[in-house]
Amino acid sequence: MRAVKTILRLFCACMIVVLFASCSQSGEKVSLREWTMGDSVTTGDTVSVAAGQAWMGMRCKNFVLTGQALSDSGAVASLMLHSDGRSGYEVVFHNGPIDGTLKTGSLAAVRNLYRSLAADGEWMDFEVAVRGKNIAVKVNGVDVVCYTQPAEPYRIPEFASRLLGEGNLWLKGVEGTTLFRNMTLTPLGDNVVNKNDTLPPVDEQNDSIIRLQQTFFPVIDYHVHLKGDLTKEMAHAMSMNYGINYGVAPNAGEGGVGRMLSDDKEVYEYFEEVKPLPFLCGVQGEGRRWSTQFSPEALAIFDYLFTDAMTIVDQKRRIARIYRPEEVQLDGLTPQQYMDVIVDQTVKILDNEPADIYANATYIPDEWMKEYDKYWTPERMARVLDVLVKHRIAVEINPRYKIPSADFIRKAKARGLKFTFGTNNVDSHFGRLEYATEIIRTCSLTPDDIWFPVMSHRSERKVVDYNGFLTPAAPKRIAE
Repeated sequence: MRAVKTILRLFCACMIVVLFASCSQSGEKVSLREWTMGDSVTTGDTVSVAAGQAWMGMRCKNFVLTGQALSDSGAVASLMLHSDGRSGYEVVFHNGPIDGTLKTGSLAAVRNLYRSLAADGEWMDFEVAVRGKNIAVKVNGVDVVCYTQPAEPYRIPEFASRLLGEGNLWLKGVEGTTLFRNMTLTPLGDNVVNKNDTLPPVDEQNDSIIRLQQTFFPVIDYHVHLKGDLTKEMAHAMSMNYGINYGVAPNAGEGGVGRMLSDDKEVYEYFEEVKPLPFLCGVQGEGRRWSTQFSPEALAIFDYLFTDAMTIVDQKRRIARIYRPEEVQLDGLTPQQYMDVIVDQTVKILDNEPADIYANATYIPDEWMKEYDKYWTPERMARVLDVLVKHRIAVEINPRYKIPSADFIRKAKARGLKFTFGTNNVDSHFGRLEYATEIIRTCSLTPDDIWFPVMSHRSERKVVDYNGFLTPAAPKRIAE
């Protein structure tokens, strides 16, 4: 028996040498059919990776690896690159709902993803490539990671060895069983580059996002609009470069800026456009009429739904967009009295419209913002917080307007409310969640404070025509 084990070890060592020799020849495709685990060897087109197993493959520096994977329900596995089984980079294979766990294609602790483009029980195509300092990952033909390791990468002690260097490929099982098949590897030369990597590397020594990624704090901007000069292709590239998951949302209703969906047919058509892309798919209810304008079934296809109180029905039953100065008509009211109108409307909106997220939370007309605390008194905050708690609606932390205040957020956290980050951009020139990362520190937010679509309760809420839009006395439509 001892002799057999010795022969087996020599066989494994020889296979690794042969594989390494093959890998060193640039451009020659290699079929990855041999993987070792201790004294065990698995060969063939399909490798079964169960929880607790770690199969070692070939050693290679620059390469393109393609294959297919199939996960049992709830299974988690990883592909390690440039690794000794612990060091190097880790590509995650894990599907399922958007629940805060890392999803398929994540470059763990560096580019964490929260929506999977694959499904359990179905074979998915994947591609992982290393070209110099760039790592690229594709899932079902879609780029989900394009990460370039900078000259001075930021790493916490736990991930100090999560770097490109030397090492083997490893397939590791974490939960359940994942099958890998038809894996091939094409070695690349030393000077190869990723031609699609056109944006400059992030300065990680001065970047707050990589610090959140390293601690697995979810980094998602739920409120990105494809408007102005921002195309879906630009948003895709920016998201991968910055390491910020984007939730892309159109406006559904009337009176907003940018793409506006007006009926169920347009909702379904839009969703088919964005479903294959690596974005979370949201929708914004716009204009106060939206909850009676669309069927609950159509809106339910989105991952999440948000609305705000930037459009209200004012004291004379006019639809007023309070972000437009000309539509803020006091009609003899004092600013404080008009503020009461805004708060009354905010409570009605949140109490009657089936939103997951209160976006642009606590927004007031721009010229009032410098006196935010004068208008948002503790009593007014309490009224809004009461209705948020009642319907378990998340609060958006908005970097564009730098709202809500830290005081409001602390009060919301004390009541057990969850939070999202959302920019509400007007074009491609928006930041990297700077106000949100500041609030994380000042309000001591943790990953447990963050909302995910699995927490949605909007399906439990009924459509209410609380403004009488379906009656002859309905407020007039917004004219553009």
